[in-house]
Amino acid sequence: MNYLVSGNEMKEYDSNTTEILGMSPLVLMERAALATVAEIVRRKPGPNRVLAVAGCGNNGGDALAVGRLLALAGHEVVFVLIGDKNRCSPETTRQIVILEKYGFPIQSKIEKGEYDIIVDGIFGIGLSREVSGEYAEAIRNINRAGAEGALVVSVDIPSGIHAGTGAVLGKAVRAGLTVSYGFAKRGHYLYPGCDYTGELAVRDIGITEHSFRGNRPELFTYSGLADLKMPSRKKSGNKGTFGKVLLIAGQKSMAGACQLAGRGCLRSGAGMLAVLTHESNRVILQEALPEAMVSTYGTENAGRSENDMENIQKAARKWLTWAGCIVIGPGLGRNEQSELLLRTVLTESRLPLVLDADAIWLLGQSPELKNLFSRQSDRKRILTPHMGEFCGLTGCRMEEAKAPDFQFIRKTAQELNGTLVCKDARTYVCQAGRTEAYLNTSGNSGLATAGSGDVLAGIIGGLLAQGMADFEAACMGVHLHGLAGDFAAKQKSEYGVIASDIVEAVPAVIKAAGVYTKGGVLISGKDYYREFQ
Repeated sequence: MNYLVSGNEMKEYDSNTTEILGMSPLVLMERAALATVAEIVRRKPGPNRVLAVAGCGNNGGDALAVGRLLALAGHEVVFVLIGDKNRCSPETTRQIVILEKYGFPIQSKIEKGEYDIIVDGIFGIGLSREVSGEYAEAIRNINRAGAEGALVVSVDIPSGIHAGTGAVLGKAVRAGLTVSYGFAKRGHYLYPGCDYTGELAVRDIGITEHSFRGNRPELFTYSGLADLKMPSRKKSGNKGTFGKVLLIAGQKSMAGACQLAGRGCLRSGAGMLAVLTHESNRVILQEALPEAMVSTYGTENAGRSENDMENIQKAARKWLTWAGCIVIGPGLGRNEQSELLLRTVLTESRLPLVLDADAIWLLGQSPELKNLFSRQSDRKRILTPHMGEFCGLTGCRMEEAKAPDFQFIRKTAQELNGTLVCKDARTYVCQAGRTEAYLNTSGNSGLATAGSGDVLAGIIGGLLAQGMADFEAACMGVHLHGLAGDFAAKQKSEYGVIASDIVEAVPAVIKAAGVYTKGGVLISGKDYYREFQ
């Protein structure tokens, strides 16, 4: 697990480290510079022509210290300070004095030249205003040099990116490498900041969890295979032990959604699956998903008569007594029959529940059902809307749904008294009553394909059925889904990934995350992943 901190959180932790824990700011700055130089030399051992560009804040001090260490190691370094030298922070002023004593001149603007490496320390995590004037001009020059082949290295965060939201504040540096100190910042992962960060290296300089002083960051993420934790499996278990999922999905001629969600359930470890779907999907599902028990409602001529609706309700009730978990919504439809199925699930069951797609739409159309859902605190409940469905559920505008502080999403989770998985380029997971929230950083653009959400709903349902807590199942399900997308893209490219590729990559990801045998030799998940690539 990795924390993603806002600018304000990082300022607090930095202050706690120096003022309460007693670390010297100059020691932290020197450690930051040493860490950054190590990352630079690892990539470009040199000797190199280096441009170190500093602002007046502490990020400027970091950049000057990096440049000094590189110069003393034999690199040709040009130092530039943008801004009024008399308004520099005490630490940056000290770095200027050190450079002067070493005899290194400092320029006031970027002169034309050819550089192998540019160190960007104009602005840091405290930036909140639009970049303009000489600062914007300096950023343009840095980006121009980067486009011509120089490695642009930003200290802590690319200048011009908001640390908390990832917003571009007028103009921003496009880094090839960002070396962040202590913890990754939200702006490194939220778009568009993610596109400006380049490769991200997070390094310890002495600001650690001890610096939280009881105030932990609100946001965290999982990173790679090492953070994938699946439910434990008893060697003495059976198919019932590993969870029984009831999937209610697929209106007339929508068998694909059932198939993808069902395979997601089974591939993530659920022991048994029953699918309740429209009669028209029976044959396709029995052929495409023979592992599932298929039960149907409706016929070609079925209508909305009292008898027809009663038969639908009976079909649902039969499986509610069997299942250990319910997934409802993929391809379900937006009609009276699907509304009745959702109502039956909400009124006659307290089983762990995943609501996806059309079930979310139906919930948004009925204040009665929404109220019923929010009152069911005695069951695990997860909703998995994409941003459009979230707007339909809440009546909010897209700008509110996508607000980078996520406050509207958190407010909605409180109102619904459940767990929300809000799917976007960066999927956000939060739960009513829980301070911490999850931001997913696995996956790629290949996941933006029809049926991908059905697979995710199935995966989360499979994890719930195996006994995971709802928040844990939601976070781990999203992470697993993203990793599967990464594996699929290695084989198919991000352009060529389809939903079936994602679900079929799930077992490979799970296998890679553990330890397995190859030719009688134990191989770690990391090595397996390397082989897969």
